[in-house]
Amino acid sequence: MGSSALLASGLLAQNQSQAPPVKPGQEPRTESQAAANYPHPPGVFINRPLTQISKDADALLDDMEGRGCDFFYEQASPKTGLVRDRAPAVGRSLSRVASIAATGFGLSALCIAAKRNYLRPMDCEQRVERTLAFLLEDCPHEHGFLYHFIDIESGQRMFNSELSSIDTALLLCGVLLCRQYFSGNSRIQALATTFYRRIDWEWMLNGGGTLSMGWLPEQGFLQHRWDIYAELMTMYLMAIGSPTHPIDPKTWDALQRPLVDFGGIEYISGVAPLFIHQYAHAWCDYRDQRDRHTNYFSNSIAATRAHQLFCIALKSYPWMDQDMWGITASDSREGYRVWGGPPAMGPIDGTIVPSAAAGSLPFLPAECSHVLLSIRRKMGNRVWTRYGFVDAFLPKSNWFAQDILGIDQGISVLMAENVRTGFVWEHFMKNREIQHAMRQVAFHPDPDANSQVL
Repeated sequence: MGSSALLASGLLAQNQSQAPPVKPGQEPRTESQAAANYPHPPGVFINRPLTQISKDADALLDDMEGRGCDFFYEQASPKTGLVRDRAPAVGRSLSRVASIAATGFGLSALCIAAKRNYLRPMDCEQRVERTLAFLLEDCPHEHGFLYHFIDIESGQRMFNSELSSIDTALLLCGVLLCRQYFSGNSRIQALATTFYRRIDWEWMLNGGGTLSMGWLPEQGFLQHRWDIYAELMTMYLMAIGSPTHPIDPKTWDALQRPLVDFGGIEYISGVAPLFIHQYAHAWCDYRDQRDRHTNYFSNSIAATRAHQLFCIALKSYPWMDQDMWGITASDSREGYRVWGGPPAMGPIDGTIVPSAAAGSLPFLPAECSHVLLSIRRKMGNRVWTRYGFVDAFLPKSNWFAQDILGIDQGISVLMAENVRTGFVWEHFMKNREIQHAMRQVAFHPDPDANSQVL
């Protein structure tokens, strides 16, 4: 589309009343029609129930989820559905910066909000439909991939950001969850399926054996690739399972899987921030499954346990203990930081990030829910806001982040719901393309899943 002014004059009234129609040449195919591409029915994975959490923890998570869903509804444009990258915990945001990853989490949160009646289900469904229509019709893209940061009202690129493969994938996760949860809405199904079919994963390979991290119109593909273990697993499954532009399943085995050993706990890991062990699990259910390499759910249990021990061992920060621990990419006193461990990545200054524990709730339910309860009990309203926990805080200096970050809020909401009911996993795994891709890369039931207590 053109400028924001053109959008305001030409599409505002249309978007406020109903979602615009699909353009000629982009006629959608429903999920049921697309399913004809897959001759085998989706596998049924029977997964063990998660460790139960206390009644107090369940009440906290319910409150946290409801407040988080408020964030994703209130901090999204009613016209486009795009979600702000961040918003102040107190007061009104005037920022026009939207994140496509936050929007993917936001679409998922709308499913949770509708299911739990945090918001009116019809309002959630209408917001989802309007968002999908905007993404498909009016948001600039290249080969189906979207820019990392975009204007919340026009969808235009901001900050000269890259066309991002991983952020488009996180957005697609939310799109595919909506396709399944709102399966009774044929338009949502159609828009979601068309959005998926438009993404040209083969193009993003750029002639290599793994996906590029992105593309810039000024210089072409980025040099770096998604070739080492990180939050990339579900992205690869969606690329391998694509009904229109699938990539070779061999790309899955081409990924490097370096081993880390911390205190006798061995697990696969790339860079240190804990979120790399969380994001892939927010939608895709890897419990009791393994491929030719490992059981990734058990791997994230090990990574979370190692991170817990790593934090407690940081002697310079005595406030980090069994009650309060957790470091992952977040705001800090000095700005946004990508930090964590093991091994230490920082420099770490003792800042605690609630989404580190919240994002690992399914892996260590008792321990992580205890951390969240402790943080709220000890820190009170300094960390607890209209949208739930602040992004980060540093007890020693009495510093508390002023903003709520969309992606940190998103992983907290989704993993809280997963540990309570498995809702996101249940519906996302109904996508036949995901089941097909998991078979392609040799996932199978793991009889030894989680046999080791960490």
